[in-house]
Amino acid sequence: MVWIWLGIIIALTLIEISTVNLVTVWYIASAVVSLILSIFINNFFIQFLVFVILGTILLFTTRKYLLSIIGKNDQKTNLDRVIGMEAIVTEEINKNIDGEVKVDGKRWTAVSNKKIKVGSTVKVLEINGVKLKVEEVKD
Repeated sequence: MVWIWLGIIIALTLIEISTVNLVTVWYIASAVVSLILSIFINNFFIQFLVFVILGTILLFTTRKYLLSIIGKNDQKTNLDRVIGMEAIVTEEINKNIDGEVKVDGKRWTAVSNKKIKVGSTVKVLEINGVKLKVEEVKD
């Protein structure tokens, strides 16, 4: 039984390495537990039951937390870094008509829920395709 669990661990590890999406890491951990269990209990059904139940419990209880830890190192792209910056309106922005802003030395098409006059300072809220969603900064 030890060799079966060792083979399962190796196979799941290879799958995890090839996907890099945290797909099988919990089942690798449960396979290690089942491998250790196989030394003491010679019933494959019990070992397999522990493997499935423990892997599923680990998946549902730790996946979100583990992904949040891994996701903290996300680097912002050049586009993402303008979010939160202030910009100057270079062409008037109306509710249903795009305008233009200058932020970080570049001109962008901008949209807003309100009319914003030329020369006003705005804050970049988000990027939608090639347009910035902005709101006027109140002094």
